[in-house]
Order: sequence, then C-alpha cells, then structure tokens
Amino acid sequence: MTGLNAQDSAIYLAIKSVNDKSKKLDPYLFETSAVAIDSRVSTIDPITYGRTRNFVDGAVTYISPYISRGVISTKQVLTKLLDQGHAPKKIEKFIQELTWRDYWQQVWSTKGDAIDVDLKNPQTEVTNQGIPEAITSGQTGIEAIDRAIETFYRTGYLHNHVRMYIASIACNVAKSHWKAPAKWMYYHLLDGDWASNALSWQWVAGTNSNKKYYANQDNINKYCHTRQQETFLDLSYEELPKMAVPSKLSHTIDMKLTTNLPESTPIVIDTTLPSLIYNFYNLDPNWKKGVLANRILLLEPSHFKKYPISENSIRFMLDLGKNIEGLQVFVGEFQDLVAQYHLEKTYYKEHPTNLHYKGIQEPRDWMFTVEGYYPSFFAFWKKCKKELVW
Repeated sequence: MTGLNAQDSAIYLAIKSVNDKSKKLDPYLFETSAVAIDSRVSTIDPITYGRTRNFVDGAVTYISPYISRGVISTKQVLTKLLDQGHAPKKIEKFIQELTWRDYWQQVWSTKGDAIDVDLKNPQTEVTNQGIPEAITSGQTGIEAIDRAIETFYRTGYLHNHVRMYIASIACNVAKSHWKAPAKWMYYHLLDGDWASNALSWQWVAGTNSNKKYYANQDNINKYCHTRQQETFLDLSYEELPKMAVPSKLSHTIDMKLTTNLPESTPIVIDTTLPSLIYNFYNLDPNWKKGVLANRILLLEPSHFKKYPISENSIRFMLDLGKNIEGLQVFVGEFQDLVAQYHLEKTYYKEHPTNLHYKGIQEPRDWMFTVEGYYPSFFAFWKKCKKELVW
C-alpha cells in the first residue's frame, strides 16, 4: 500500500476484504438457477459497495443481468437489504444506484422511441456514425480498456466505470455519434437494458446532460489499478476536449449486428387456460406462480431486429427461462401467436417494448411510486427518497 493516502488505503483494505471473502466465487460466472441468483443477492455488501464501487475490483454486486431480464426487481433487492437491518442512510449510495435503473426505465416509458435519438441536446463535433475498430477489436492501446473488452466478449459484463470510459473514448475522443457504439455494447451485454445503456451513452456524449464526460489516463489508472503513461489519454482535463482524433481511433466501422433466434417449433396450448406472455425483459419465475396457465416466452423477430443481441445473451435468456415451470418458446410476432393458437385471455407485464400487446397488462415491481419523466436523476431521487424511512 506504499504511496496510498489514508482514504485510498481504507478503500484498498475494503476491497481486499471483499475479495478474500468471495475468492471462490467467479463474479463473471452468471449462474442461472434460482438458488444461485438468490445466493448472489444475499451476499451483497451495500456499505462496502458505497466506498469501493468505482474500482474495477470493488464490491459491485453483479446482479444487473438478473434485474435487466426481469428475474428479480430493484424493489426485491431493496426490500431484502432493509429486512436485513440496513438503515437507508447508511446504504444511500447503493439505493441510489438501484434507483438509477428505475429512473432510466421511467424515462423510456415516458419518452418512448425519443431515447433512440439525441434526447436533450444535439451531440456536437460528430465526425462519423460508426465505431472505432480499435474499440471492437480491443486494441485501443489503453491496457485496462483492452483487457476489459477481451473479458467482455467472453463474459458479457463490463464494470460501470469501464462502460463510461469506453463511451467517452468513442464519442468524445473518436467523435463517433453515440448510437452505433451503444448498440454494439448492448448487443454483447448480459444485462442489456436499452434505456440504461442508451441514456448512459447519451449522458457521456452530452446529449442527455449539460456537458460531455471525459476520463483521462490518471483516472483510469486509479480505478483500474494500472500505471500506464504516454497514451492518447495521458492529458489534463483541459487538454482532452481540444485534442485531435488519435490515429489509433481514426478507422471506424459500421457493424452489422444480427440476432440468431432459436428455430421456431410448435407449442402446446390449453385454450381453457389464461396465457402468460414472457419476453426478453420479463423472466420472473415468481410471476403468478401456482396459477394454472400457458406460459409462453415470446421472441419477436421485429424486436430483435430493432435491438439485436448476441448468442451469449440468447443462451443466458433461455437458461433463465428454465426457472419458469412449463415455459414454452414461441418465435414470432405477438399477433401471430394470438391468431395461430386462438389465445383469448393473455397477461403481460408493462414495458415500453410491448405496447402493441393486447390483453391484461400488469404493473412492474417499481421501488417507489414516483412516475413520469424528470429531466435529471436527482430531481427524480428527491421525490423517491421521501418514501424511505430514514
């Protein structure tokens, strides 16, 4: 710990303690059984998380893939922590991070497809609509970034700080418009949530915030535990916005992202029973558990054409579906499912991607009762925190 100040030494010890306790657990092994998921939620350390979350080896939870797929909800996680005796005041940072996920979803629910374009401000200094090949190939020359991208392709996970670093390099250094790089990242993320992903990229690019986000090499070195120097990011924050596009990032590509859905096979429907419609954003094994019903995972080609995902994400989704007893997979559009199998009483959970569904819509399990669009997270949070007992 030579050279660390008192604050960084405390953070180092906190991270080491967490790593020592969980060294037998591979954080990137996203098991899909209900028991394994519950175990992961039970091991959350929200206090240490608040101190160390910005470090790549900090006490992050690795539960985002399960929240994004609707297996567990932000409210369930919060309730579990409060039931364990954690006072909201002591875990406020963790609660805020959970609330960010609901906030992005509220923005998506309110703004709809408007989140697919520059939301508040036009992105400035854009020179291309692609993505630097150096990013997709993991050859930016920034050691921590390249290592993270290699791991990303294998595991489907990126630390939140690294996501911001990559977005900053793509949008603000290479001057790519945010949309294509955001779709590339969403494609590979196991926790792919278009609202969280797209709006976070827009926050970095300055289209959903008041200014662009930059990270220099010193920042990356601190939070990724590297000591690299003399890179194109080894500049001051005053110099970064003025720099020309580095030659490393000058070649951009237009990626053709496609989804390989499972082969369509017939399913068996009991027309005397109601039908529960699951999808990429709802794989809740406890939804109407015990109710006799047809349980159908609907994979619409139109959805995945608009929001393509990788084969890793497809496998992860299907494996999570095994927690839902009797779940059958239908590849096709909602209206085709209803017409082909003469469905009369369908249930589904509210989500911006299924506004075309017909039937009985049920609400999602939100953390708070606050709804609608707020121009900033902290305006939203100010309302939400009033519902907690501090």
